[in-house]
Amino acid sequence: MVSRSVTVLQLLPALDSGGVERGTIEVARHLAGLGYRSMVISAGGRLVDILIAQGSEHYCWPIDAKSLRTLRLVPRLRRFLVEKEVDIVHLRSRLPAWVGYLAWRGMDPATRPHLVSTFHGFYGVGRYSAIMTRVEHVIAVSDAIAEHVARHYHCDAPVTTIPRGIDPVLHPPGYRADDAWRRSWAEQYPQLQGKRLLTLPGRISRLKGHHDFIDLVARLKESVPDIHGLIVGGQEERHRAYLSELHEAIVQRGLQGDLTFTGHRGDLREIMSISSLVVSLSRKPESFGRTVLEALAIGVPVVAYDHGGVGEILAAMLPSAGVHVGDRAGLHDCCLRFLRQRPVITELPTRFTLEAMLSATVSVYGELLAGSRRRPSMLANAAQPGRPHQRSPA
Repeated sequence: MVSRSVTVLQLLPALDSGGVERGTIEVARHLAGLGYRSMVISAGGRLVDILIAQGSEHYCWPIDAKSLRTLRLVPRLRRFLVEKEVDIVHLRSRLPAWVGYLAWRGMDPATRPHLVSTFHGFYGVGRYSAIMTRVEHVIAVSDAIAEHVARHYHCDAPVTTIPRGIDPVLHPPGYRADDAWRRSWAEQYPQLQGKRLLTLPGRISRLKGHHDFIDLVARLKESVPDIHGLIVGGQEERHRAYLSELHEAIVQRGLQGDLTFTGHRGDLREIMSISSLVVSLSRKPESFGRTVLEALAIGVPVVAYDHGGVGEILAAMLPSAGVHVGDRAGLHDCCLRFLRQRPVITELPTRFTLEAMLSATVSVYGELLAGSRRRPSMLANAAQPGRPHQRSPA
């Protein structure tokens, strides 16, 4: 007879927005739904209320401050792990990982929690990032990330690729925004009516390829006069100068009436559903590429630079959509080809579904508990694990 449920604690800097935050919320909701005790420590944010409403506990700690003072939380966290009888600690970012690892390292190996990390990005190689490998199991969000870990770090822990997943119920093939949304959209952006939308999702950052996008719109206008570029993403204060630079580039190309910035939106699915094409132009490889997956899942063609996690998604669903990084002519040609003849998109592979991601994550927890004395029976219902990563031959 089991006296209590397994307790899982996730550590991350904050709960505002982004892929790390979304993954944390999704796993927390799943754990709570299975009857586990789900806890999160972060510095707070707009997603905290959602987390709590879905059955998890949140503890607001200043674990996001990039300062050595943050390490003062180590003794406090160690006491917390003991008092709350935590079974699994899941590290999701480097600074909280240092706090979590140092707290864990100072505990009795026979009774301390198990330690898991998720490598969410192509972190800069060095000792600071290597903390993500000093755990009992590493989860990589794509094969590209698993290769990055294998290439740059000495990692004794198993590395399992568990791609980020989306819910096919929310992103069904052929999804289209409803009439009420369309009316609201038309009121907000009357200048876009009758246009063929070319959409670039992503925050305003030099990494996202906005200059390549501006060039792409200019090139396409020559043969597709009704094309209109749509940049969907929020702007942080530190990128204000870059945004001004983009507006200047638009004026120089004479595209003032052909490009629209929407700012942050919570309805990207609907926007992509009315788009003719979605593009992903990050010059640096993305660790996964969720927006690319979401667009393809609902049947909207994507054209993207073929590297990182995005390249893996394209290979599975639309191989002809990949373009070499920085190849502006190839980008134009691929977009023009898709605008003239809509390509056939493969349906969403099971490995890219939210259910597969959640089941594989819980399975990693179960494998750790099964190898110890810490009540392995609690995770007996875990689904199949993700794919252990095997490095490709040189």
